[in-house]
Amino acid sequence: MNRWVLTPLQVDFAVEIPFETPELIFGLAMVSFLIAPLLLERFRLPGIIGIVLVGAAVGPDGLGLLGEGQGMEGVELLGEVGLIFLMFIAGLEINFNQFLEYKDRSVTFGLISFLIPQAIGVGVAIYILDFSLLAALLFGAIFSSHTLLAYPIVTKFGMADHEPITATIGGTILTDTFALLVLAVVIAVHGDGGTGVLFWAQFAGALIVFFVGVWILVPKLGRWFFKNVDEESYYEFLFVMAVLFICAILAEIVGVKHIIGAFLAGLALNRLIPKSGPLMNRIEFVGNALLIPFFLLWVGTLVDLNALFAGPETLIIAGLLTGLVLTTKLAAAGITAQLYEYTRTDVIGMYGLSVGQAAAALAIVLIGFEEGVPHFDQTLINGVVLMILIVSLLSPVLVTRAGKKLRKAAEQAEYDPSEKPRRILLPVSRETKYWDNLLDFTMMLRGEHAAEPIHTVSVLPPGKALETEAEAAEFEEIAAEIEEHAAGAEVEVKSHSRAEHNVAAGIAKTAVENRISTIVIGWDGVKSRRQRTFGHIIDKLLTRASQLTLVSHMREPPNITEQVVLILPPDIHHNSGFYEALHTIKTVAENTGAPVRCLSVGGNVETYEQLFELVEPEVTAEFESVNGWDGLLEVLRDETEPTDLVALMSARRGDLGWHSTLQTLPKSISTLTESNFVIIYPAGDDRADDRQFLRFK
Repeated sequence: MNRWVLTPLQVDFAVEIPFETPELIFGLAMVSFLIAPLLLERFRLPGIIGIVLVGAAVGPDGLGLLGEGQGMEGVELLGEVGLIFLMFIAGLEINFNQFLEYKDRSVTFGLISFLIPQAIGVGVAIYILDFSLLAALLFGAIFSSHTLLAYPIVTKFGMADHEPITATIGGTILTDTFALLVLAVVIAVHGDGGTGVLFWAQFAGALIVFFVGVWILVPKLGRWFFKNVDEESYYEFLFVMAVLFICAILAEIVGVKHIIGAFLAGLALNRLIPKSGPLMNRIEFVGNALLIPFFLLWVGTLVDLNALFAGPETLIIAGLLTGLVLTTKLAAAGITAQLYEYTRTDVIGMYGLSVGQAAAALAIVLIGFEEGVPHFDQTLINGVVLMILIVSLLSPVLVTRAGKKLRKAAEQAEYDPSEKPRRILLPVSRETKYWDNLLDFTMMLRGEHAAEPIHTVSVLPPGKALETEAEAAEFEEIAAEIEEHAAGAEVEVKSHSRAEHNVAAGIAKTAVENRISTIVIGWDGVKSRRQRTFGHIIDKLLTRASQLTLVSHMREPPNITEQVVLILPPDIHHNSGFYEALHTIKTVAENTGAPVRCLSVGGNVETYEQLFELVEPEVTAEFESVNGWDGLLEVLRDETEPTDLVALMSARRGDLGWHSTLQTLPKSISTLTESNFVIIYPAGDDRADDRQFLRFK
């Protein structure tokens, strides 16, 4: 063991190599996580590669700073946790609505993108590398999946809604799932040596029970927890972590690897964790800043740098793997493009996005190595790492090229949709109940990648100095709580306050001054003495403000929503802001992953179904007609659940689609159902710009 001794100022300080003390190991890791990605990104290389390279440099076969012993055991432990966490996040981030929107294309591309690499990989492994069938199946699984390394570029160029890109993203579900299932089967057979009918029956039965049990129980448990536990927000994070690792443990018990359980846990919790909420931000922060980098560092320590130069074996394996992944993924993109008449630019985008390899490839080769699968040795690990390095450079280049071409084509198109930003105003009142639920709902409307802040306003009627000062201090405290809650999701909040005798006028003026497009205001559902529909302030606001306005009664967290019940009154589609309002409710459905049940009062089912299809985003929906207002109330009383979100698209008095019943309907509905409830008032003629919410293909 090497020992460095420094004696400044008569103080002995010894640093032993390899590092054993926690502060040295953790300090080395933190410095590596900080510096390595920054250095590589200056050269436009993926930051994750830098951490892997550092791991190789400081590992047992490099400088030896991390060698065999307690220090390496700690890195390995955190690396395993990071691998589990990485697969969990992969399950969380899959967009089910995008998959369902183009499910035929997603399924087709997913199957082709898995089967071609898998089949060719098995053939090459058996006939060229002389692998056994089990080892060959696992060899093909290394590159039959794909990791969306270049997805940030997709977001940058606004390509996520482009059909071929959406199909590629949706296909990730199939490629990753099938590759991990191949891993599970190979490891199970290799470990038990079982190939008989009894083995397969037991294995399939345990797997089915595990999958179905997690898929049914975890969402139910999650909805109960998020509905009933409203303590400090870190309890939500701890709940998610408990579910994750329990699923990982159960996966091991039934005979599959922990990453299968982690991936399934992510899928099961997918719809309960809003992409734009504080909980998702905390999960991604812990994963991206700490656990996943430890996984990458651990991977790097497994690389034998000397083997790269000791002989041609590693370079041959790396070249073979790289050639296989490049040719098979290109073939899959090309065949899919032929089937659906995609352009050459589309092929480049699909190919660039699907050729990326990281998480699943590393997981498969490492687990194969740990389980002692024949031929899964140090040489193969080094070859996979080199392959990942190469495709990590190529994938972003290809997607960037496609993105630039698509952006140029969009700029030359005849139709240029409005780019008016969605600016949301949230009035704050001392009487507002469930403001945390209301803020979470507002962040859903804002969107995951929106740049605009959420605006809040508190209106103080002028009065005695001491009373006004006390009220102002109270409003400042509420605003600070809102800012703190939103900061958990990295959402900026701009707070406004003003003195007005007329509160509704103060809100309306703030909306005009800040070019607000959407107003979200809370309603407690309580009948007031001066009430027409909601109460004096909200009723007056609806007459003064022509922006899209959502009067929201959020008793429960919006992320527990299982179904959106959308009420469409007769002739509401003639309202000038109809499409924008419809886009808004579909955005909520997309963010919660909930299907929409459209109730048409008095017919017009076919009309509403056609109009629904014209508006983005695409969500699952069913349509039915109810027999008048009494029939509507009967359906809401008998067929809604507390986990539903009831949304009434209403109209202001005098606007197209107005009916006198709409004045009393909100109060009637709020007494009939325990569900969350929102009334959507489309923007007036001077505010509506429905063109930007329609599909132009």
